[in-house]
Amino acid sequence: MADSQTLPLHTKMLMPWAGINQAFALVYSCTILALIYHHFIGLLHSTSIVSIFLLLADSVLAFMWMTSQAFRMYPTHRQVYVEHLEHYVKEGDYPGLDVFICTADPYKEPPMGVVNTALSVMAYDYPTEKLSVYLSDDGGSKLTLFAFMEAARFAAHWVPYCRKNKVVERCPKAHFGSSNTHRFLETDQLQTMYQSMEERVENVVKNGSISHDYITKEEESEALSVWTDGFLPQNHPPVVQVLLENGKDKDVSGHGVPNLVYVSREKSRDSPHHFKAGALNALLRVSATMTNAPLILTLDSDMYSNDPQTPRRVLCYILDPSMDPKLGYIQFPQIFHGINKNDIYGGEMRHIFEALLPGMDGLAGPLFIGTGCFFRRKVFYGFPSKTPDMYQNRQVSHSIKSRDILAMAHHVAGCKYENQTKWGKKIGFRYGTLVEDLYTSSLLQSEGWKSVYCNPKRPAFLGSSPINIHDCLNQAMRWSVGLLEVAFSKYSPITYGVRYISLLSGLCFAHLTFWAIWAIPITIYAFLPQLALLNSTSVFPKTSNPWFWVYVALFLGAYAQECLEYILSGGSIQKWWNYQRAWMMRGISGFSFGLVEFLLKSVGISSFGFNVTSKVVEEEQSKRYQQGIFEFGVASPIFLPITTAAIINLVAFLSCIAQAWKLRSIEDVFIQMLLAGFGVVNCWPVYEGMVLRADEGKMPKKITFISIILAWVLYLVSSFAL
Repeated sequence: MADSQTLPLHTKMLMPWAGINQAFALVYSCTILALIYHHFIGLLHSTSIVSIFLLLADSVLAFMWMTSQAFRMYPTHRQVYVEHLEHYVKEGDYPGLDVFICTADPYKEPPMGVVNTALSVMAYDYPTEKLSVYLSDDGGSKLTLFAFMEAARFAAHWVPYCRKNKVVERCPKAHFGSSNTHRFLETDQLQTMYQSMEERVENVVKNGSISHDYITKEEESEALSVWTDGFLPQNHPPVVQVLLENGKDKDVSGHGVPNLVYVSREKSRDSPHHFKAGALNALLRVSATMTNAPLILTLDSDMYSNDPQTPRRVLCYILDPSMDPKLGYIQFPQIFHGINKNDIYGGEMRHIFEALLPGMDGLAGPLFIGTGCFFRRKVFYGFPSKTPDMYQNRQVSHSIKSRDILAMAHHVAGCKYENQTKWGKKIGFRYGTLVEDLYTSSLLQSEGWKSVYCNPKRPAFLGSSPINIHDCLNQAMRWSVGLLEVAFSKYSPITYGVRYISLLSGLCFAHLTFWAIWAIPITIYAFLPQLALLNSTSVFPKTSNPWFWVYVALFLGAYAQECLEYILSGGSIQKWWNYQRAWMMRGISGFSFGLVEFLLKSVGISSFGFNVTSKVVEEEQSKRYQQGIFEFGVASPIFLPITTAAIINLVAFLSCIAQAWKLRSIEDVFIQMLLAGFGVVNCWPVYEGMVLRADEGKMPKKITFISIILAWVLYLVSSFAL
């Protein structure tokens, strides 16, 4: 074994701008305190509704900004040295790896996309006898099982092809669709096989049934026979089907293939299923009965592997003798393919993956973001010092197709198995929220586990991002509900996290869980100053007043900091502008709806369910997206806050310009005019969708009409209240 000092497996470095961040945070915090002082002094002289709302808005902004600074105190960069791994461990001694892939709806998450994800990880540069892939089909669809039967056949050709030719892009769709793909002797043959498989799977999904001509083996017919008339997505028995078994099934070169197992846990209308967390826990138990690998990788259905070396990168942390023994998981960033040139919806989420997560890496470690995360299996069974050995070292020696193993797998996939147990509370992925990823990682870190952030130059995984604003806003609404569930739970990071993780890590988690309250200041600043402007009421200091410069400093300081971080991470000014605009839209719409939904749910009026984000892409919609054109299209109430704000900001800005032309003075309302102008510039795609476009992606006339009425009503109300 080599000296770890001579040949390190990984290095860690504090980013050079950490000191600048700390100094800026101190100065900016003093400016915020000055503004809050100004508000309170103002309240002593006037307790108008405007002053109260502005104090509320600025207080929330202050809280969110201050918690965000926890990410900026110790931003960290890591680098791994895969080439040194051979000096620490032989390939035959690599730990086993179980890969969990989750899907829930064959019509929103096309099975071919899930198949590509599975095939990309089955072809990892990792010993096949150490690798197992488990699919959780929470939709209980025979269409998905059929797709994976096809995938199992294709894998026998695909895995040896990738390893023989040292293919880098091991997702078949990406490999065959890339203009840079090097053509090998077998490439054309493999591509023909892939296209044939794709055609069969897509025909099955389109028809909703499986042709008998597609079933070539008796065991396949037997597996599909489970789907009777009484088999429903929300009411069916457990299904565990071993499609490939290492040691028994061979690829075309005569070598073993990774295990491939299809799992659809039991569903019953009488039992809660706990959404994705419940599906992952079922996979935890099923895999424990079959392979019980000490390492687990969780992936979303569309998040395929883009680097076959990724598991080896993980071993550079797991096997590094200098690492904290309490290391529980390694998180990779979510990188998205197909993002248009200027990222009009801010879908890259660059600020999260290039600024926030590296900041957490310098503390107790990043949160789990739901996909692209390698766990030590033992983290799901207790505190680092109390994890039973049976969960770490138990070996499974029987065939995973044996009757006893399959019987146990079906048993642990039953919906009654968790009754009167600690599953979802102290064991496994945690229940009680739609954001099981953040909640689970927060509790794991509270128990003492650590994590690291691995962000290699070549993305480890690539996934898809919504290409219409409706899906983006609905996604934000769903996140908001789940995050608020954590924020106001018994284990809220603002109370529990700061005590049991650390102050800064707790503040990081708190910032994320309170995301939805961004809706409060964004909504207030999108409407209140503009309505006051329409009523000739000044709500901010004059330009000659020294307090005017406090507002200017706070606005420019916050924006300059985020813009600089964005550009330093490799983004462009145009992308940053689109990111902040998309964030505003999410704040005024998705976060607002999520906040209201959470409040209604809290008093028992509403019950929010999990809604899978559609991965289906329409051709015309995709063309408009690539051209940088916003996609509205549907008459959804989630657009109303955006369109109403767009109308009010435009009217307020134009009226102010007219007033300035007439009176030659706007000193009293200069800040309000700037806010209205800022809103108008940000809302330009909305105006295009409402008035200038005639394609299918324009804003529906119904939404425009309702928005005009709402804007008029708000103006009438404000004329009495302001």
